[in-house]
Amino acid sequence: MHCPYCGFDDTKVIDSRSMPDTNSIKRRRECLKCEQRFTTFEALDLTLQVQKRDGTYEDFQEEKLHRGLNAACCHTKVSHDQIRTLIDKIKADLLLKQARSISSHELGEMVMNYLHELDVIAYIRFACVYRRFKELEELVEAIELAVPEKSNIKKEENELCH
Repeated sequence: MHCPYCGFDDTKVIDSRSMPDTNSIKRRRECLKCEQRFTTFEALDLTLQVQKRDGTYEDFQEEKLHRGLNAACCHTKVSHDQIRTLIDKIKADLLLKQARSISSHELGEMVMNYLHELDVIAYIRFACVYRRFKELEELVEAIELAVPEKSNIKKEENELCH
């Protein structure tokens, strides 16, 4: 590690703290030449291939996941911090799998499971893009599955009215 103050290439670690929420390590360092102190963060590098629907592979892109979640959660009660935490949980799950690749289907289902717990509207928005609904009935079915107690109330209301 090079000192950011003098450029000397030898530093010592004074303190290390694990940051499980972000799968990183925070280290307090001191330059052995100028004795200045500074903080570094070491994060795990998630090298993973995602197999797309057409069979091709692409590198896992956290930014792409972030954009998709931002779009799904826009104008909902989900905060940016919650989105960041969700991304960290997904990355931790992917690390635990210890696989070199994952299908886009498996990744999408993982995201949808977390979104369903977090916010039903965000879940439905993500499902619309991820599952590529072509008919209104597909969307209605997804909503009924997402909120089963509401769909049962509607069915009971319809039965009472007829």
